[in-house]
Amino acid sequence: MRRLMVVSAVALTVAFTPSRASAQTCSNPSQIGDACAVASDFFRYMAPQFGTAIAGGSHTLGIGTNLGGFPHFAVALRANAVLGNFPTIDNVQLGAANPRNFAVEDGGAAMVTADFALGLTKGFNVGVTRIGGIDLIGGVTYVPTLEEDNFTLTPQSNVSVGLGARVGLLQQSALIPGVAFSYMKRDLPTVDLTSSADDGSTFDLNDFSIKTSSWRLSAQKNLLLFQLGAGIGGDTYDFSTAATVNVVDGPLSATGSFSDKASMSRTTMYGSLGLNLFLVKVVIEGGQVSGGSIATQNTFDTPADEKRLYANVGLRISF
Repeated sequence: MRRLMVVSAVALTVAFTPSRASAQTCSNPSQIGDACAVASDFFRYMAPQFGTAIAGGSHTLGIGTNLGGFPHFAVALRANAVLGNFPTIDNVQLGAANPRNFAVEDGGAAMVTADFALGLTKGFNVGVTRIGGIDLIGGVTYVPTLEEDNFTLTPQSNVSVGLGARVGLLQQSALIPGVAFSYMKRDLPTVDLTSSADDGSTFDLNDFSIKTSSWRLSAQKNLLLFQLGAGIGGDTYDFSTAATVNVVDGPLSATGSFSDKASMSRTTMYGSLGLNLFLVKVVIEGGQVSGGSIATQNTFDTPADEKRLYANVGLRISF
């Protein structure tokens, strides 16, 4: 999370250099000059990668079936990581009338989240299985308050709680796998960032927000000590931010501000392997998101809408 903020801060500081003659207000990044376009493009490049880190793979780590009614429940703690890229901002030359291409370096996004699920209804008996069971599902995303040297990250709330529901299409049994459909909303806590340089230059990122909604069609089968799972689904990311930067260079200074918001929808596929250790399950998931588009004025060596691999690992307790 901090790496994203630092990259955005540096990009905006470069964009609003004192060489620009006057202050510039960027209320609509698609209709302004090169400086705001670069800052907006960097924001749009990184935000989808963090959207994938928030949404993850399965809605409840390694579970692809409903729980079987009250009082069954599951809780999980996991780390989500996306194999992505960061734009390279070295030697950025602003003021060009035409779009240019930016190099990228290997990087990505990571997030620690918690899952929870509570069985509400068992569903209806159909032969050796049940259908129509309903679970309440949810997730918790935590972002800490950081104060280090000239860098401050202040969440408006440290915790964001997402909610959703899962409906069983087939209840897992000894003979057949479990299959379920789920929908969930999970967001990044809205954060404010302040960064300052030794020369007095300051950068403020306000109301940075990423909101995700996702659906999953998932399956699960327990095999003695092991648990296999797979799923397919769709993610929608809505992200927005506003920023102000004051750059000081001797007697010269420049002030600029910009705001931006966008939305992106992607398709996700994943598989999981779990190891049953009595009450605790260790689960590893791997998947890929692809599709969708995000508009940028400039281009990148690896496009912003490039397909991305991701992995989740964590512990789950189920009763």
